Amino acid sequence: MITGCSGGGKSTLVAELARRGYMVVEEPGRRIVRSVSDADDPRLSWNDFQAFAKAAVALAAADYDQVRNLPRPIFFDRGLVDALSALGAASECLLDRDMIERYRYEEEVFVAPPWEEIWQGDIERRHGFDAACAEYDRLMIDYPACGYRPVHLPKTGIDDRADFVLKQSGLSSARNAEER
Repeated sequence: MITGCSGGGKSTLVAELARRGYMVVEEPGRRIVRSVSDADDPRLSWNDFQAFAKAAVALAAADYDQVRNLPRPIFFDRGLVDALSALGAASECLLDRDMIERYRYEEEVFVAPPWEEIWQGDIERRHGFDAACAEYDRLMIDYPACGYRPVHLPKTGIDDRADFVLKQSGLSSARNAEER
């Protein structure tokens, strides 16, 4: 699992891991935003954050089910805990413990810390850096509460970050699949 601050370089890291030949699962939230053609659709986070979070929970669970029996490693760009944490923030409900136990990732999760120097908004990320930091703070409470151990990613270039994740995971740090 790769989680943490919005705009902290998670998706760039996941793309690098994919480039190196590892299986990855793209962030549910970004896929939801890209799939919506109606600007008024409630699944857009800026229209109805609770509806967005519910859609992210459903998609994260479906992602997990889809790869459940595939060979490891599989790197997730966010996942169910992120979506449940967002839903909890939107609706003030508690994390769904049954779902958390049914959809378990590796205990060690990689966390992108807030990194203002690289943070930028885009068409899919319309919130500001302060909101991203608040999300990060919430995740740093929710992941350990769900039995995960956060490992912070270094604020380094993408190659070094990918090497760090692979080394921590006990995997090859080869720069691409042909080198492995």
